[in-house]
Amino acid sequence: MEQITPALIDWSRAQFAMTAMYHWLFVPLTLGLSMIMGIMETLYVRTGDAFWKKTAKFWMKVFGINFAVGVATGLILEFQFGTNWSNYSWFVGDIFGAPLAIEGILAFFMEATFIAVMFWGWNKVSKGFHLASTWLTGIGATVSAWWILVANTWMQHPVGMTFNPETVRNEMTDFFAVAFQPMAVTKFFHSVLSGWVFAAVFVIGVSCWYLLRKRHVKFALSSIRIAAVFGLVASLVVAFTGDKSGYEVARHQPMKLAALENLQEGGNAQGLEIAFGIKIPYMLSLLSTRTPDGYVPGINNILEGGYVQPDGRVALSVQEKMRRGKIAVQALSDFREGQALADETKTETARDTLNAYAEYFGYGYVENPQDLVPATGLLFWSFRVMVGLGMLFILFFLVALFLGYRDKIAQSRCRWFYYVAIVCVPLAMIAGQAGWIVAEVGRQPWAIQDLLPVNAAVSSLAPGAVKTTFFVFLVLFFILLVAEIGIMLKAVAKGPEEIENAQ
Repeated sequence: MEQITPALIDWSRAQFAMTAMYHWLFVPLTLGLSMIMGIMETLYVRTGDAFWKKTAKFWMKVFGINFAVGVATGLILEFQFGTNWSNYSWFVGDIFGAPLAIEGILAFFMEATFIAVMFWGWNKVSKGFHLASTWLTGIGATVSAWWILVANTWMQHPVGMTFNPETVRNEMTDFFAVAFQPMAVTKFFHSVLSGWVFAAVFVIGVSCWYLLRKRHVKFALSSIRIAAVFGLVASLVVAFTGDKSGYEVARHQPMKLAALENLQEGGNAQGLEIAFGIKIPYMLSLLSTRTPDGYVPGINNILEGGYVQPDGRVALSVQEKMRRGKIAVQALSDFREGQALADETKTETARDTLNAYAEYFGYGYVENPQDLVPATGLLFWSFRVMVGLGMLFILFFLVALFLGYRDKIAQSRCRWFYYVAIVCVPLAMIAGQAGWIVAEVGRQPWAIQDLLPVNAAVSSLAPGAVKTTFFVFLVLFFILLVAEIGIMLKAVAKGPEEIENAQ
């Protein structure tokens, strides 16, 4: 057995982070384009206008290129739970595996079934059935995202389970608490609709590239009008759910919130720092507690304890949580020893102790209180990049709507907007990546918040083996990315194809 070393933990985290971030390059576009092309095909079925068929088929082609690479990276991501994070999988596999199994059995097969009809069923099935297949492909992708985000949310706020010392596993006791906790619902809408925003920006950016070259003008204008409405609605919902998400983080992950704001010392009536020392008075308290004078703990307050938490309990210091965690870890060892010796008294005494201190079990593996402070600088700026770009996209969609529906966007004096739209495509991708940095880095060092730190979740592997596979995946992903971008650019350069007269 290999020793768990900092190098092993760092390389395992780096490999998973690289795979997850690469996967998220493709997921948002898949989620958003599936809805946009569904809207366009609906217009074709309702109006009978062959133009909308041509438009929908083009965006389906782009969707298909993106979807294929996204599926491949998603499979690699899930395999890593068994290879690099086997202790995690053993400890909570009964809970974490349930939503992923549902995602694979229900959502993935739903996509696989109807995507074939969507791509190759034109003129082979009725218009209505083909339209249903298109929408069901998009719904399948969205349902898939739901179950994956349920699993991820459970890592942020574990609920609906109990610890079984006999199997040394956490076991699910309330499926609906896991699947439909408010934090999961908020995260679903925030993450999925952020994908819709990216797809809308992408559609407008590609369309403006055509306008810049005076090609496919009608196609570009129609795509911009649909994407602008779609994107504006999505971006407003993302802003609303972002506010709700911040409130949930304040309640369940106070250290993440303190790190996001680089708040060392908390207090009442806290202002929100925009950047460079500029603050909005009372705003952080208002967002976190829904009252302008509410108490928001800082990093030092969380480490030292002593303040009143949202549930009314007085927060313990991290040192005290670590002490109780070590009692829980020792109680588990005593329980297993009592079982091996058939000592019922020792077994039951250990069980009672473990039940009393179970909520602090994960703290028994924390070596230093400062280990619980995530990377504040990275989180501080990632959060501001995400929020700042989100506000920019609201303005972007408003301008696109104004120019698109007043027939001004095709005029030569609007060329500046074409360049803005093209630049906004990579910015939308950056915004999505920044959001996941906030979510995942902010949870560190916990694999599961307050339950299992990464040093106890990682597989016992040779650091060199993980390092080697990291670079293997890096090269593979780079090749796939270059190929995907090349195929995508060729499809965009070719543009929408002429369609047959038979409808």
